[in-house]
Amino acid sequence: MLLSRECLYSNTWHISHTVDSSAAREGGYSGPDLCQRAYNNITHLGAHDSPFVRDASTGYSLSGNQYYNTTVQLAAGVRLLSAQVQTNSTSGQLSVCHTSCSLLNAGTLRSWLQEVNTWVEANPNEVVTILLVNGASASATALAAEYEAAGISNIAYTPTRSSAIEQWPTLQQLINNGTRLLNFVATLTDNTGAPYLMNEFDYIFENSYQNTAPTDFSCTANRPDNVANNTSGALGAGMMPLMNHFLYANETLFEMPNTTYLATTNAPSGGVGNLGDAAAQCTSEYGRVPTFVLVDFFNVGPAISAVDRLNGVTAPVGRTGVSTAVASASSTSGAGIMSAGWGKGVVVMLCLTIWAIGGEI
Repeated sequence: MLLSRECLYSNTWHISHTVDSSAAREGGYSGPDLCQRAYNNITHLGAHDSPFVRDASTGYSLSGNQYYNTTVQLAAGVRLLSAQVQTNSTSGQLSVCHTSCSLLNAGTLRSWLQEVNTWVEANPNEVVTILLVNGASASATALAAEYEAAGISNIAYTPTRSSAIEQWPTLQQLINNGTRLLNFVATLTDNTGAPYLMNEFDYIFENSYQNTAPTDFSCTANRPDNVANNTSGALGAGMMPLMNHFLYANETLFEMPNTTYLATTNAPSGGVGNLGDAAAQCTSEYGRVPTFVLVDFFNVGPAISAVDRLNGVTAPVGRTGVSTAVASASSTSGAGIMSAGWGKGVVVMLCLTIWAIGGEI
């Protein structure tokens, strides 16, 4: 029998500065008790392309969408991790690679899931969501083998039905039941071999993600195709809203994350296209908060400030503090720092690589 555990989700999720971790364990937060809310009635901050880091470990790859790795993301309050799954053409293994393993290879899917599992095991009162983009067209059985090898499948949540759910469990129920990991895959039409791997677009709808200008952001349903431009239909079917909120910078041959406007894109208020105003607009249009907000470089803004506002949290505690700076060529400290030697030649090589594989960043 599983013993009931105190839900500390709201304590360890919502904070903007480093604090004494013992305070979090004492339950001394002053926000609403998120643990008694249904899973779909909370806004979860998501790290777009979580494993793909722009730091020294990747040679400051322009393909990187985050300055901090997955472990730091989780410690700092991210609760949705998205990743692209590709088949490594050399090893044949399922790997987390950005568009192609020749562009940015963050290792095997198994090793990344092990990283997630290590953090989840160390934080038994937390609920985490994974969203896999199935570029490998892997079967449920193949994906499940990686989950099992990583030792993380035993805490996966299995839905009560194979389509949109009107009433999801509360965070406390997920914790008490030992099902603290929710897993969505885009796409997985047959999950017979692993029912805990949920086909994303049976449960979630997304707004547009290919935005290059701050005026492009829209709350209108874009995916899946059967609810495109029919937001009310998606909401009426019980689908959860996922709000993509990141910009691409157009280059001659490829698209890359826009870091020039990032401080505004992820901000809780301010200039055109800021996250706080966009989230408020979507909340108004949906008649409810978005369940997920997916951003690049989550620490900038900081994006979690807008999420705290959506969740009604005003005095958060227990979250690891991270820099909110945008990394640049002149940076000298912190994660994701650009080397002064970063030159145009590297960019040209990256352009040619992406052009050859026909991808985008």
